[in-house]
Amino acid sequence: MSQAVNEAKSLFKSIRITLAVSGVIALIAGIVLLVWPVKSAVIVTAIFASYLVVAGVVYIGLGIFSKVKGGWARVGHIVLGLLYIVAGVIAFANLGVAAATLALVVVIFIGISWIVDGVVALTLLGQDGSRVWTLLYALLSIIAGIIVLFSPLIAGLAFWLFLGISLIALGIVQIVRAITIGKEAKGYVASVQEGVAG
Repeated sequence: MSQAVNEAKSLFKSIRITLAVSGVIALIAGIVLLVWPVKSAVIVTAIFASYLVVAGVVYIGLGIFSKVKGGWARVGHIVLGLLYIVAGVIAFANLGVAAATLALVVVIFIGISWIVDGVVALTLLGQDGSRVWTLLYALLSIIAGIIVLFSPLIAGLAFWLFLGISLIALGIVQIVRAITIGKEAKGYVASVQEGVAG
């Protein structure tokens, strides 16, 4: 009897801790993004640069130590690995410039993807049941993409601000969920106790 109750309590405690920790991390990350936008962008870029270096080492290792791959595949892996490492080292050497470049590339990619998404939606216009909503979505997507491409700096700042506010909101919601899940846990544990006793 007590084992089922203990398992239920342990499960809810784990869920509660996970929600609380993820909420606190999201909240802190959101505050950091809003208070220190440049420093946080540099940190994100440093993480990305680290990924490039590690990926480069892995690709070089695959190229050197793989017995299954042919000669050109091995050479390709080594060259790709070297390119990753060089890109990572360059990013580390100029983290501020790399952060701005990375942000610009991401914003431009978002703008292009919105335009493409709008065009694709237009091609589906005849097949979709809700033509008005599809047309509205397509036009808004294309217009938003064009605006982003013509003002990437403003779009980047707006995106960073939106990301920070979203993380703060999500963090607060997760923390509240962690607090309120205790009430749900008590009800669930009581039902487990009744089920085991009955």
